[in-house]
Amino acid sequence: MSKYLIIVESPAKEKTIEKYLGKDFKVLATYGHIRDLISKDGAVDPAEGFSMSYQIIDRNKKHVDAIAKALKKADALYLATDPDREGEAISWHLYELLKERNALNGKPVYRVVFHEITKNAVREAIENPRELDFNLINAQQARRALDHLVGFNLSPLLWKKIRPKLSAGRVQSPALRLIVEREKEIDAFNPREYWTVAASLSKEQQDFTARLTEYNGEKIEQFSITGQQQAGAVEAALTAAADGRLSVLQVDRKQRKRNPAPPFTTSTLQQDASRKLGFGAQRTMRAAQKLYEGLDIGDGQVGLITYMRTDSVNLASEAIEGLRAVISEKYGKDQVPGQVRLYKTKSKNAQEAHEAIRPANPEVLPEHLAGKVEDDQLKLYRLIWQRTLACQMVHAVYDTLAVDLVAGNSASPVGRFRANGSVLVQPGFLAVYHEGRENSVDEQDRLLPPLAEGDVVKLLEIIRDQHFTEPKPRYSEASLVKELEEYGIGRPSTYASIISTLQRREYVEIDRRRFFPTDIGKIVSDFLTAHFEQYVDYDFTANMEDDLDAISRGEKQWVPLLESFWAPFKKRIAEKEESVSRADALKKRVLGTDPKSGREVSVRMGRYGPFAQIGTREEEDKPKFAGLRKEQSLDTIGLEDALELFKLPRDLGETPEGEPMSVSIGRFGPYVRYGGKFVSLKKDDDPYTIEHERALELVRDKKEYDANRLIQDFPDHGIQILNGRWGPYITDKTKNARVPKDRDPKALTLGECQALLAEAPARGARKKGAAKKTGEEKTPAKKKPKKKKKKKKKAAKRKAAKKKTATDQGDD
Repeated sequence: MSKYLIIVESPAKEKTIEKYLGKDFKVLATYGHIRDLISKDGAVDPAEGFSMSYQIIDRNKKHVDAIAKALKKADALYLATDPDREGEAISWHLYELLKERNALNGKPVYRVVFHEITKNAVREAIENPRELDFNLINAQQARRALDHLVGFNLSPLLWKKIRPKLSAGRVQSPALRLIVEREKEIDAFNPREYWTVAASLSKEQQDFTARLTEYNGEKIEQFSITGQQQAGAVEAALTAAADGRLSVLQVDRKQRKRNPAPPFTTSTLQQDASRKLGFGAQRTMRAAQKLYEGLDIGDGQVGLITYMRTDSVNLASEAIEGLRAVISEKYGKDQVPGQVRLYKTKSKNAQEAHEAIRPANPEVLPEHLAGKVEDDQLKLYRLIWQRTLACQMVHAVYDTLAVDLVAGNSASPVGRFRANGSVLVQPGFLAVYHEGRENSVDEQDRLLPPLAEGDVVKLLEIIRDQHFTEPKPRYSEASLVKELEEYGIGRPSTYASIISTLQRREYVEIDRRRFFPTDIGKIVSDFLTAHFEQYVDYDFTANMEDDLDAISRGEKQWVPLLESFWAPFKKRIAEKEESVSRADALKKRVLGTDPKSGREVSVRMGRYGPFAQIGTREEEDKPKFAGLRKEQSLDTIGLEDALELFKLPRDLGETPEGEPMSVSIGRFGPYVRYGGKFVSLKKDDDPYTIEHERALELVRDKKEYDANRLIQDFPDHGIQILNGRWGPYITDKTKNARVPKDRDPKALTLGECQALLAEAPARGARKKGAAKKTGEEKTPAKKKPKKKKKKKKKAAKRKAAKKKTATDQGDD
């Protein structure tokens, strides 16, 4: 029987830790968070000091029960959840639940933390327990309460003013604003023309290039040459002055040192994995979680990296010693710097007791893991191993060369040119790792021929190139994470969930690894910026994060922070609910006039997406409506394209049987109608361009499918036996009945079908999921009436204790 019970978050850690500690220890997992706020308004009660009502998460109740049962046989409880706010809160929640169940019975409870799952780290943690940190717990509670108050008050306002199922979040909404504002900058950007001039040169059969830096005694700036005619005149003057050669005026030789980057934090890992591996933030964190929790690489499970949610760039002294030993052995003693490299963490709240993300054991080389772990895990481990090793290696050294050349008299030249060269002479850390950079070209050797002052170099030609200025690029995942970090919006544990939420809510789309805001994303962001500017302001959000950090350090109290936030926020919600109309929020855009009817043509957002409209509701004739195509945008669509949308339904002639065919778009997508039946278009079919023959093909396939589907037909009685997705069934369009497994559906009589239908429940009367078993098929023609959901009263689920010290989960 185990004497001690240890609780972790993930079951992946159980066997690893038990192996390290021996038979006296039993390890069980909570499987993440075990309690959450009740999912309705009022879960946080400002009138009662922001008390919180929460309940056990259904899927994890069995794990709490297992922990309580195991605790009966144990002498002590060790809470070893993750070493951050969320982990502290999970430990607290479990402690409270066990206390409510009288499961502790006076047994000692210890809080232990470790930042890597290695034998030494786990054993050291067990030998040095502490108590629960209520500063961390209260900081997590305050964050969760803020997120709940924002979400449950602001999101319903979006539903009323824009459309259902939208959401706003304390961190999510400023992140969306960043993406939308960048898109507006791009839309408003006016490119400027400019020209560059360079000389193509050759010496000793080696070609190289020098750029023009001065012309007629004036320094060349970006917009010194702004037109083709001017560039041509400069080219002609330089060609004439040079007379086929340039003279070397000055040669400047230097050495340049380049130092390695610090080890990874959560955000820099996500950025580099995005740039180098093409990983999204969620994909990076999934792989990192597995590497931290432990993988079997031959001798049982072992943790391969330290904890992956951290702001710190600090490395433990023991870790540095291990890294220097591996560098010396693998790359040579000369690659180890004389002094240890120490890095200073920029984040105000980073705890130096926490470490950067590093290999738990640098002696485990990436090549040792090949074939033993998944591909993503190997790629990410290699990246972490290389960056960590590089941060403790010697700097790289470049020999650089800058050569000035002149066209014409060196005393008063017509033009002055600069050629730059560099050679990597000592790779240092670059032998292991190159830091990824956004929109950058890899740094390579640029070789120049031997040059000395007074040398004459052959001029091959003067080159002039036209350029246009470009706006800042749209955010990638890497650049968005970097921007969020620089603004202080969110924390390492939230970056991946922020990006995931924006995509899940369809506020953004990713194309070519760049974020594009959708129409609904723009409308939501504009609405919040116009009416709740303070709450989506970057500084406000960052200051709120700083306040939460101050609570975690014990420097501030959490209830006063919530009080200062809630009163003005509640007042603003009430004001905007009354003063802002739905029309104001949706911002109709008028495109012009329909030439046929003379009526106004406009576009706006509707409950089911963006649409165009001919006419207004105030006119006698009803307006016409048409949904925008997927590739069209409310901001950019023009009158001509909008009018094209009203050409549906299109007449496509007839089927060979004489059924009229037409194509249109319905609520469930584009379709062809033939007679009184419908067939959906395929993914590659376009309702605006589909031709008669393609429509016939779709209709023929549908008829063949229907023919194979029909087993028996009793037309006089409106009864059919059909092949459904889940097997044969009988239907009279009001009821569906299963065909008994021991009966051949082809042999059933009309009377037997009627008897089976009489015993079957009416459509919708079955419990959820029963319709699937009968093979009932969905039809686009009918909508089922909404049924009122019965509330199941389960005392265990309803029980909600109110506490004033902690809750859990992250920002949506």
